[in-house]
Amino acid sequence: MFDHKTLGTVVFAALTLVGGHAAADVDYTKMSPHELAEYLLFEAGGFKLDTEVQEGGTARQRLVQDELHKLCSETRNRPSVEQAAEISLAARESVKYPGGDIQLGDWEKGRQLAWSGFGYRVGERTDDHTKGEPGGACYNCHEFAGDRQGGTIGPSLRNYGKLRGTEQPVLKLAYGIIYNPHSMFPCTRMPRQGANGLLTEQQILDLLAYLFDPESPVNKE
Repeated sequence: MFDHKTLGTVVFAALTLVGGHAAADVDYTKMSPHELAEYLLFEAGGFKLDTEVQEGGTARQRLVQDELHKLCSETRNRPSVEQAAEISLAARESVKYPGGDIQLGDWEKGRQLAWSGFGYRVGERTDDHTKGEPGGACYNCHEFAGDRQGGTIGPSLRNYGKLRGTEQPVLKLAYGIIYNPHSMFPCTRMPRQGANGLLTEQQILDLLAYLFDPESPVNKE
């Protein structure tokens, strides 16, 4: 564990390595962890925050928390019962469902989406959306089938549709989770793929097909 003096030295060295600047009148030892993080991200110059991002705007804007992020950060992703109920209600109200019954899309396209991390990287070579559609990067956190190795941060999705069936209430619930997962899991780390415009309606339907279609490798275990 660093003491304050050592922490200040480490911060100065880190800024030097990433090309940032350490202001002579800034005393890092008097900052709270939150203040230090804010300073390093937004003021120290170690990150190219003016970089344009694919959804519009800049990297700086992407790092600014919205009200949901702030609440979840303040509660360390453990909101009170009352807060969790409010988050879930707001998330459910944000979901825009397809007209009529939910129809599964193309599971092969859904598989490609689930295993693609293309789309929103920030850096010297950002992803060009004219060369391909963004993926869901679902593999980072979830395991889907034995044909490929996925992540273990989130629950395994093997046999997802085989275990749950394909009735409309089940499909609607899964659609809502992909669109805005806070509808069921307040302060989850799962991204709001639909609510934030990261995936289209059709892409979500294709992901549902990967999860529910009997021909999908997800349901062949």
